[in-house]
Amino acid sequence: MFKHIKEDIQTVFARDPAARSVAEVLFCYPGLHALWFHRLAHYLWRHKLPFLARLVSHTNRFLTNIEIHPGARVGRRFFIDHGAGIVIGETAEIGDGVLMYQGAVLGGTSMEKKKRHPTVGNNVVIGAGAIALGAITIGDGARIGSGSVVIKSVPPEATVIGVPGRSIEDRHQHFAELDHGQLPDPIAEAIRVVLKNQDELEKRLAKLESSTGMAVHRDYSKARRRRIEREFSQGGGI
Repeated sequence: MFKHIKEDIQTVFARDPAARSVAEVLFCYPGLHALWFHRLAHYLWRHKLPFLARLVSHTNRFLTNIEIHPGARVGRRFFIDHGAGIVIGETAEIGDGVLMYQGAVLGGTSMEKKKRHPTVGNNVVIGAGAIALGAITIGDGARIGSGSVVIKSVPPEATVIGVPGRSIEDRHQHFAELDHGQLPDPIAEAIRVVLKNQDELEKRLAKLESSTGMAVHRDYSKARRRRIEREFSQGGGI
């Protein structure tokens, strides 16, 4: 038991640059407390004491604002960073070295008493506010971007963003655990492609009008387009 506690404390120091002392980690990290409460609740659950297990789990939720069903299976080196609002369902399975941020949910999509929550592989990062639903599998080393909603299985080492979640192509660089703000925006990329194609069409149309002696069409939307592009650029999009 003490070996696991020591490993948990070392995981906090490895994952959170804000951690400064062992005392701070022991007394001021609700994610760590939630994990320890869950281990007790899961032990009671496995030993056919469901009421006591749920009572410990409920106390855990009251004290940490993190809800982990006692039936959920959690691996080693699991770290919850700023864990307020995290929900982990009964049949969820979490591998080793997983990192979850605040507001993340591993939820179910069925009323049947069967496997209905996600299975998360090793070394997965689940961003703030991300939601994974159903009996899907999130492969080893995957990254789930903040605010994403994942309803289909994710291959290993993939980065998923958006609603619904979409895997980013391999041509994108691999993103560090804390660099969620650097994830690409596929919607902005699609708009960028459309605008580029429109530019090409406008150039061809202008040449055609000039060669045939037709009156050149004056585009009154360019100023508005420049304003939109400027707004996207300020927000990190186009």
